[in-house]
Amino acid sequence: MTPAPVALGWSPVTADGPAAREDHTWTVDPNGRTAYLFGGRDGGTAFDDLWAYDLEADSWAPLDPGPSPASRFGHEAAWVNGIGLVLFGGQAGSSFFNDLWAYEPDAGAWTELPAGGEAPVARYGSCSAVGSDGRLWISHGFTADGVRFDDTRAYDFDAEGWTDETPAGTRPVERCLHTCWLTATGALALYGGQTTGVPALGDRWTLADGEWTQSAAALPSERNLPAHIRLDSATLIFGGMALDLEFLGDLWLLRDDEADAEQLTPEGPSPSGRAGAALIRDGGRILLFGGRTADGASNELWALGGLEVGG
Repeated sequence: MTPAPVALGWSPVTADGPAAREDHTWTVDPNGRTAYLFGGRDGGTAFDDLWAYDLEADSWAPLDPGPSPASRFGHEAAWVNGIGLVLFGGQAGSSFFNDLWAYEPDAGAWTELPAGGEAPVARYGSCSAVGSDGRLWISHGFTADGVRFDDTRAYDFDAEGWTDETPAGTRPVERCLHTCWLTATGALALYGGQTTGVPALGDRWTLADGEWTQSAAALPSERNLPAHIRLDSATLIFGGMALDLEFLGDLWLLRDDEADAEQLTPEGPSPSGRAGAALIRDGGRILLFGGRTADGASNELWALGGLEVGG
């Protein structure tokens, strides 16, 4: 007898762990057993703590790796095979960063990586993805004096240096607080964010073969700081801050095939609207942690079940 499908729905997870925060990163290791959370902020307080989340036990453990990256928020993090958890950039107060760090769990230590070549200007609110070439790609962002960028850079871990991969032609407007991901075909996709005078954007672009192309598909409403996670051939988007500065709590599926975005409607209770939260994928479920709500920073943990993660 075929089991009945599980309804799409959120459920709260009880697990004592990090303090309330937004603009943090949460990254799953390649074994799918541990997710590493670093940094973020609660109002004017920036964090430099590192936590390990045991996905099987649904439990948090603080880590003490010794010398670490400075406190920050709005940074980027990704898992790079053979290197570990890699962290780039971010901000704390008036300080902006363009440093690059790697955390190797077996050694239990952070290492600052050399940053030769055409390194990015220090920034926060950029986006990142590990390309099919094994390089860490970052694009756009914001720094002091209201400066926003539209450049794209890639870091080669073997050469220990950055190269400028900014196309010469049309490209997405300068922005920050957006998100990006690598598609199944190896293209870099970029969505949303904010730019000077416009608090939320709703456009989607793809960088492939040295050229940016804007999507013509129907997309979710404008937003900055949405949470996102990759599935197999699509990206799941949750929440963010809207054009009217309201916190969003909606859930969307953006497929690689450029079909119109699909809004998903979970049954039952859901996380309140929020921006700057983090999503991870744990097999057949999606986990959400933190973010800023209308009541301030959150340390809530939610699980989304019933999603076809092969979408």
